[in-house]
Amino acid sequence: MTESQERILSAARNYVTELFSHGVKPEFVFHNIEHTEDVAEASSLMADFYHLNDEDRFILMLSAWFHDTGYSSGHPEGHEEVSVQLATKFLHEHGVEEAILQKVSSSIRATKMPQSPIGQVEKILCDADLMHLATDDFKARSQLLKQERENLIGQKIPKKEWRKNNIKFLESHKYFTEYGQEKLEPKKQENLFQLTKKNKDTDDMPLDRMEAFPYSFGNQKPDEKTLKKTADRGVQTMFRMISSNHLRLSSMADNKSHIMISVNSIIISIVISVLFGKLAYYREYTVPACVLLSVCLASMTFAILATRPSISVGRFTEEDIRNKKTNLLFFGNFYKMELDDYLWAMNQMMKDGEYLYDSMIKDVYFLGIVLAKKYKYLRTSYTIFMYGLIIAVIAFGIVAFMTAGSGNTTIPTIDY
Repeated sequence: MTESQERILSAARNYVTELFSHGVKPEFVFHNIEHTEDVAEASSLMADFYHLNDEDRFILMLSAWFHDTGYSSGHPEGHEEVSVQLATKFLHEHGVEEAILQKVSSSIRATKMPQSPIGQVEKILCDADLMHLATDDFKARSQLLKQERENLIGQKIPKKEWRKNNIKFLESHKYFTEYGQEKLEPKKQENLFQLTKKNKDTDDMPLDRMEAFPYSFGNQKPDEKTLKKTADRGVQTMFRMISSNHLRLSSMADNKSHIMISVNSIIISIVISVLFGKLAYYREYTVPACVLLSVCLASMTFAILATRPSISVGRFTEEDIRNKKTNLLFFGNFYKMELDDYLWAMNQMMKDGEYLYDSMIKDVYFLGIVLAKKYKYLRTSYTIFMYGLIIAVIAFGIVAFMTAGSGNTTIPTIDY
């Protein structure tokens, strides 16, 4: 990771450690700094296994450190949202860009039971959060979790009841990553076998006692609200990934265009300042020099076209908003409007889910159109440069060969 990322991550580690030391009730004997450190260590281990790039590792480690900070609220219910709020405040204070912040928030929310990860980073975090299921100290961790639950509900939980709920949870739980499925699942199954061996009573526990167990069972059917939230998160992640990919491709195209412009500018400068001054003495090189100059000019022209911005009229009408015709997510459609008009239009769009999603889809679509245009010009520029340079070099070679063979090289005369 970069020096800046390492510095922010170190600050996050110190912040979370301090928060658990003074801001989390002692009743939370399982969800404490030791558990957070274990999750961070497991996340780092899997990040190494998958060779995550710097940005994904940064997101994963921030999410690992903040994922249980919401227990500082004193309640396990909804602690993920509190964790997101704490992470958001911290990252804003440290100037972390919004895209990173959104991915960290999404990863933390993915750990909510039943877990619903989307993407590799979220899957790694969810598996790291429950890696203790596949460790030798699973029994000790389970006892800590039992003690924590007893502290919260204010009554003892029978061992047999706790064991049966653990069996149900382990039977329904599945790791999301290949690492978890290949390296963690066998040990988890071994722990499950040991629990099952001890459990002689196979009757299902009464439903009114399930609340004593802190985890939701994976085979439970999520309610409609949970399904909607998961679907919304999936849509948000999809738009975020598409936009991020398009912006990265656009940046790559601009960089390639700048390379072509710079290279051709250098060649043209050399041709004009050096070679053209010698053509009076070496007229046979006039045609190859003109070919090279034309190639560079054409290639540079298409490279410039690839980066040349195109701006719309910058205005919309009230009728456009009511008829859902204007995409307010693109600056070219509103940069000439007054702030009050734009605020009104944005509020209208945000009230209408269909209009909002249509605008996001249009934004992705037209960004793709612009990308296609960029890469078309860029491909033309590179093609002209490649083949034109070959032709120019061949032309220079032919002239040089013919001149050397005929002995007709023009030597300038000097008047005394």
